Amino acid sequence: MTAPHYRAEDLIAFAAKLFAAAGCDGDKPDTVARLLVEADLLGHTTHGLALAPGYLADLQTGGMTPTGAPMVVQDRGAAVTWDGNRLPGVWLAAKAVDLAVERAPTYGTATVVIRRSHHIACLAAFLQRATDRGFMVQVASSDPAFRSVAPFGGTTPVYTPNPLAVGIPTEGDPILIDVSASITTNGMANRLRKEGKRFPGAWARDAQGNPTDDPEALFTNPPGSLLPVGGADHGHKGFGFGLMIEALTQALSGYGRAEAPTQWGASVFVQVIDPSAFGGGADFRRETEWLARACRASAPAPGVDAVRLPGERGLARKRLALATGVELYAGVMAALEPHAARLGVPVPNAV
Repeated sequence: MTAPHYRAEDLIAFAAKLFAAAGCDGDKPDTVARLLVEADLLGHTTHGLALAPGYLADLQTGGMTPTGAPMVVQDRGAAVTWDGNRLPGVWLAAKAVDLAVERAPTYGTATVVIRRSHHIACLAAFLQRATDRGFMVQVASSDPAFRSVAPFGGTTPVYTPNPLAVGIPTEGDPILIDVSASITTNGMANRLRKEGKRFPGAWARDAQGNPTDDPEALFTNPPGSLLPVGGADHGHKGFGFGLMIEALTQALSGYGRAEAPTQWGASVFVQVIDPSAFGGGADFRRETEWLARACRASAPAPGVDAVRLPGERGLARKRLALATGVELYAGVMAALEPHAARLGVPVPNAV
């Protein structure tokens, strides 16, 4: 039987009404809703509307601040620091990208870091806010309240998967990179555990340090850990990547693990680069387009149909979903229905 599909605008309207009914003010409901659905459109199903029930629960209990604006800790024009006051992280990160896009033409680059943000969902969803205007953008995040990745050679978790997303304009579709410093994410580990499934490979270590494909190893006492990118053999590379993200997000914002926070949230790094301040916008796109075409033209390895650039499959999924409807991951709408009933918001009809 075919899974139900929904019009993207219906899902956005539904989610926006949920967040408005939960108390979010201004443009927060619409911004959060659009970016969560954008994640589902791009195929990042663990970081789309699947996160909305947790966000709505935190709004109900006070774990997320529904109203207000971030406090400006420092503003030097090209470098800005905000205290997010646990406002919706998706909204905060979108505003940070927009501010950096606004200032990059003046300064060449503009960087915004955010401390005490709530969770920011799918990083790839923010990238086209900058690339559609010809800018290169980087977004990184970490959660100083949680630990699920051990340093290379260790068994005790110290930091989170620490994703980094990069948007690179070309003469055609942008290159949209969204990767993490660990082999997989906490969201995927939680999903596989709930579904009684295992990782495709030994992506974790148990508490004794043994490689395992069982996500349950992350939930023992003491817990195991996700392996950094590179795994047991070359994980020093992912370890270095993870440390860089910790420094960009927590150290630059002046708030992180040293403060021992306990609530689900994020420290965030956003940087936008205006190519016209360097070698020139047209020259930038000529170079990135050459690179994109050369990668696609590379002879495919055995078993591979064609070389695919980061973001290419996601953008194709998005175009198809906008035409035929968004297929939500199993259980997402069911998890939202109790919140819809509590808040008096009608559930959208499938198409």
